[in-house]
Amino acid sequence: MTTQELVAQIHKKKSFLCIGLDVDIQKIPKHLLDKEDPIFEFNKAIIDATHHLAVAYKPNTAFYEAYGIKGWKSLEKTIDYLNQNHPDIFTIADAKRGDIGNTSTMYAKAFFEDMQFDSVTVAPYMGKDSVEPFLAFENKHTIVLALTSNQGAFDFQTKNVDETPLYKEVLKVSKSYKNSKNLMYVVGATKASYFSEIRKIVPDSFLLVPGVGAQGGNLQDVCKYGLNDQVGLLINSSRGIIYASNGQDYAEEAANKALELQQQMKEILDKV
Repeated sequence: MTTQELVAQIHKKKSFLCIGLDVDIQKIPKHLLDKEDPIFEFNKAIIDATHHLAVAYKPNTAFYEAYGIKGWKSLEKTIDYLNQNHPDIFTIADAKRGDIGNTSTMYAKAFFEDMQFDSVTVAPYMGKDSVEPFLAFENKHTIVLALTSNQGAFDFQTKNVDETPLYKEVLKVSKSYKNSKNLMYVVGATKASYFSEIRKIVPDSFLLVPGVGAQGGNLQDVCKYGLNDQVGLLINSSRGIIYASNGQDYAEEAANKALELQQQMKEILDKV
């Protein structure tokens, strides 16, 4: 998917909502456990109930890998369902991969060619030759971890390197990578005060923003400092939407929570 196609969906739906499909089998409704593939059945119902409100879905691969081959099959079925039924929706493999040379190329092939995701999250700690193999794929996007929403982000990401915070150095250096136009960045919603500084470095890039909702991030603050001319934000909510209910009405309640966020986004976009 091209960036222009993603932007068109944002304006069409008046939404820049990304729903995280982080499925813990211990938390899904009990009646689904009798199904042949409870994880896929859960995802399918969430997608069916919310696809008109979201422009992106983001399965965190750890929640599938934890169940071995069965979990990977559930992930494959989920991405196939999205690609076949909602090809206009942006898909993110939240895999946080990152290794050098051929290894990164193989990771990229797994998510871009085999599973046909539109994007994948990548850890940049190993530098240029761990990121550029992902950027070599046409109309695919590499989402680099820049400033994350967890407390441990302060261990390294905000520390100064030659008087520059490390996350800023990641942003600046990554712009020199081949095909850097295909880069997006993860910036946590709990770090809203940093967005204005980030936009000085990457004014035109899309930012994937986790942490709104269950982690306490504030949508209005993120948008105040993070919006750009193309909107430029994908706001992710996972637990706050998909676990809104653990009863028979789980999909309906997920849609209600998604609608709340979408309506806030619509109000913000209408003012831009």
